[in-house]
Amino acid sequence: MAESGNEIVTMKGIYKSFPGVHALEDVDFTLGKGEIHALVGENGAGKSTLIKVLTGVERPDKGTITLDGKEVSIRSPQHAQEMGISTVYQEVNLCPNLTIAENILIGREPMKWGSIDWKTMNSNARQILHGLDIDIDVTQTLGSCSVAIQQMAAIARAFEISSARILILDEPTSSLTTHETEQLFGVMRKLKSEGMAIIFITHFLDQVYEVTDRITVLRNGKLVGTYATATLPRLELITKMIGRTLFEFDDMTKLKLESRQHIKGDALLQAKGLGRSGSIQPFDLELHAGEVVGLAGLLGSGRTEIAQLLFGIDKPDSGSITMDGKALKNFSPFSSIERGVALCPEDRKVAGIVADLTVRENIILAMQASLGWFKHLSLQKQYEIADKYIKLLNISTPSADQPVKNLSGGNQQKVILARWLATNPRLLILDEPTRGIDVGTKAEIQKLVLSLAEEGKSCMFISSELEEVLRTSHRIVVLRDQEKIAEYTGEVGERKIMQSIAGSD
Repeated sequence: MAESGNEIVTMKGIYKSFPGVHALEDVDFTLGKGEIHALVGENGAGKSTLIKVLTGVERPDKGTITLDGKEVSIRSPQHAQEMGISTVYQEVNLCPNLTIAENILIGREPMKWGSIDWKTMNSNARQILHGLDIDIDVTQTLGSCSVAIQQMAAIARAFEISSARILILDEPTSSLTTHETEQLFGVMRKLKSEGMAIIFITHFLDQVYEVTDRITVLRNGKLVGTYATATLPRLELITKMIGRTLFEFDDMTKLKLESRQHIKGDALLQAKGLGRSGSIQPFDLELHAGEVVGLAGLLGSGRTEIAQLLFGIDKPDSGSITMDGKALKNFSPFSSIERGVALCPEDRKVAGIVADLTVRENIILAMQASLGWFKHLSLQKQYEIADKYIKLLNISTPSADQPVKNLSGGNQQKVILARWLATNPRLLILDEPTRGIDVGTKAEIQKLVLSLAEEGKSCMFISSELEEVLRTSHRIVVLRDQEKIAEYTGEVGERKIMQSIAGSD
């Protein structure tokens, strides 16, 4: 743990505002040599803005930054790197068309006779990954790899910068398996022992307590406090983060039991022997109005593949789907929207938000598409719809005209939810709707899902977090290795589900 006088970074009285938003107000932050320091808070708390100030992406309106006791003005991300600050952001910002080796060593390619020395570059990349206990083909293009491998490549890229003294990890484990996360933690501990200072931003509180020395909590752009991890109880941490009690979580079981009475007997959608070669083995599945069906399984188990089949992104090569007892022949997203089926995708950056459009324009996008481009929604109607769902989902934005890219990740997720709720779907498929968002917003989304079920909608809830699948779902389908292997109705324990996933049922 960092001791007084051992600080490598000191940020004092940091202020930063954007149009209509006070992102940071009088925030202090210190980082010590040889410590892993968690930065936590709800989405919109100011975590990303504080990191952007430290890395030169944004200039503070007021306040000072010192490195090794000397006041500095960080002009750009390149300048931050030159001063030994390396960052891995939540969204992987590498080049999918280049190889893994090229991504890791971009800008530092070994040269020979005026050209890139490909043999040496690939060898160097393998050595860097070997230090992370990762054994993969570094000559494959990054875009062909899983999100987990892409994330690890980004981390390897950060480690490759040998002059780095400060490493910032922004949600680095959001797409990693348990084994990959443990590998990362091993590297973090090794770097810590060598004196590196690490800022660790995560929404997984178990990980905060597993690997960090201190915790700084932000809320609504203000500093709540900095605490020794070992002395801060988890319940107290959550209370500090959200600024309210955990009624939302404590009351979920009651809400779920009350909502169960609204489940309809006849299936809204029924899949029989539905499958796609190389994607998901043939499976049977029924979805009922008023019911939340959760999909549980590890990364790559087939959860997203089922969602894409049901929505029509992928075409099945076996089986059939009926809706309201009628066989479906047209498998496409547009025909699904016409039938009242909506999908909130896993990757909000790639398949969700349109970053350069406003909150209003993002919210009305699916509704406008369902009407056709020649039947335009009036501007007044657009504002009515946007304002309705901004209020309903408690979206934190100065106005409906705010560019959606300026919102926090959690609020962007709510905008995507608003987009599909505006179409008044009968079946709502939610693929990782709470991924990378804070504990308070998770509770809001989980409560919303149950309230939608009470209104008679059918919901499919996909999450890597087994606890929230159990908390939210009336029925749970378990997947393993691209195959449906179990289904549970009613209250079932976490251990039972984990045994099914592990194959030891």
